Amino acid sequence: MDLFYFDTTRFTLVSNVPSAWQQPDAPVALLATRGPGVNVAGFLRYDGSELVAFSTEESVKSVDIITFFDDFCRSRTQPTVVVLDNASTHRSAALTARLADWAEKGLRLFFLPTYSPELNRIEILWRMCKYHWLPFAAYTSFVALKKAVRELLNKVGTECKIKFA
Repeated sequence: MDLFYFDTTRFTLVSNVPSAWQQPDAPVALLATRGPGVNVAGFLRYDGSELVAFSTEESVKSVDIITFFDDFCRSRTQPTVVVLDNASTHRSAALTARLADWAEKGLRLFFLPTYSPELNRIEILWRMCKYHWLPFAAYTSFVALKKAVRELLNKVGTECKIKFA
């Protein structure tokens, strides 16, 4: 049996700053902006040796997730379990309706407990991609970002490896 972790992420030119230094009594105000981005859905093998990724500039909806799972299911040659979180796109009625079909073909989904991203290994991959492996030159333009993300995704498991304890 094979084991993969699934999730989606977004690469964008607009930085997400989760925290920042500030002077006491002088709050930092960050404008909420939404620029163009590359949305990536990926299946990461448990040991980090393989990434099956799909990317789009469009929002990723439940119908897209179903298409990604259909394509992934067709590529499997042995029974496979996919671990994923409880995002609304992962728990839609349309996706739930496909579970029996995928199970018949040897693909089963295992949903993590709510609010437990630390249990999904692909989250480590997304962090490494965004904060360690993506070159600074990727942020010079959206064209450069798309190219760099595509190149990086092709290197995961070979040149870009994650070591799990």
